[in-house]
Amino acid sequence: MAKKTTAPKSILDQKALDFMERYLNNPSPTGFESEGQKLWLSYVKPYVDDHIVDPYGTVVGVINPEAKYKVVIEAHADEISWFVHYITKEGFIYVRRNGGSDHMIAPSMRVNIHTEKGIVKAVFGWPAIHVRNGKTEIVPTTDNIFLDCGCSSKEEVEKLGVHVGCVVTFVDEFMVLNGQHFTGRALDNRMGGFMIAQVARMLKESKTKLPFGLYVTNSVQEEVGLRGAEMIVERIKPDLAIVTDVTHDTQTPMMSKVQSGDIACGQGPVLSYAPAVHNKVLKHIVKVAEKEKIPFQRLAASRATGTDTDAFAYGAAGVPSALISLPLRYMHTTVETVHRSDVENVIRLILASVKALKPGDDMRYFK
Repeated sequence: MAKKTTAPKSILDQKALDFMERYLNNPSPTGFESEGQKLWLSYVKPYVDDHIVDPYGTVVGVINPEAKYKVVIEAHADEISWFVHYITKEGFIYVRRNGGSDHMIAPSMRVNIHTEKGIVKAVFGWPAIHVRNGKTEIVPTTDNIFLDCGCSSKEEVEKLGVHVGCVVTFVDEFMVLNGQHFTGRALDNRMGGFMIAQVARMLKESKTKLPFGLYVTNSVQEEVGLRGAEMIVERIKPDLAIVTDVTHDTQTPMMSKVQSGDIACGQGPVLSYAPAVHNKVLKHIVKVAEKEKIPFQRLAASRATGTDTDAFAYGAAGVPSALISLPLRYMHTTVETVHRSDVENVIRLILASVKALKPGDDMRYFK
């Protein structure tokens, strides 16, 4: 008779799921992350000994702040968005990207324009199918998509508090597909912020005593060039960093495994190989995953990971760093989707990797 195996007990209780939904739904556009960061810090505070808030809004929960040896676990807090760029005399609004916002999905989407007077509701307008010429079908571009907030003049728009430079976010909220897929906007990478917060919580609730300082770091401005990580690595000057972000699931139609690798939601965390990824840290994580029987996948990231891993690896005179990614479908859309088991296994893998670290290990490849 085959040996019966049981799935590991879920580590996502209702408290965690409630926070996850609130955190995902809260808008935190690049450069304007403060409200989301306050929410994150409020959740993390009971599980850390101290915290840091830097001038641009990166937040760090610190465990054992007096320890000489410093380990970072990191995610980024910001989401892609738009800026109000030009208001026509008829009251239509043209936009510019804030991060890698996808113009192809914009038409007919509902948005919030964030102003000092509060939220102004608007939609991305688009000509109806009846009046478009099928032979020369137009497609959305950053030059032709526009917002309609129900005004008939520029003056009327401005009376609402809308001006050039106001940030714009899509209106789409969290949902669950088939009981096992989490879906919504900004899972890239507030799901990462959620996961590292859960690591802090699990360390506290299990009364784990770490022999080093742990810096649970939620960085700003990743979507415009890893800027928050570039700043905070110089402030912390860690000895080692484990970064988490999302990567592409390649199982859906129109995805190329030749181009993007063979990665699947539900098959576990993804470990990247790249020059910025320190081989000793990566081998440590692989060894932990195998010991703890945590499934994982591999990805060749080539020249750069495109994540905050690069900023940590090449900052502060060089920080041995590795990347644990969460497989995700439909990146930079309002229906980003991940598998619940992958979320749980990324948390488990970061937690186990941290607990197995020994302070003071010489990370040089050779002496």
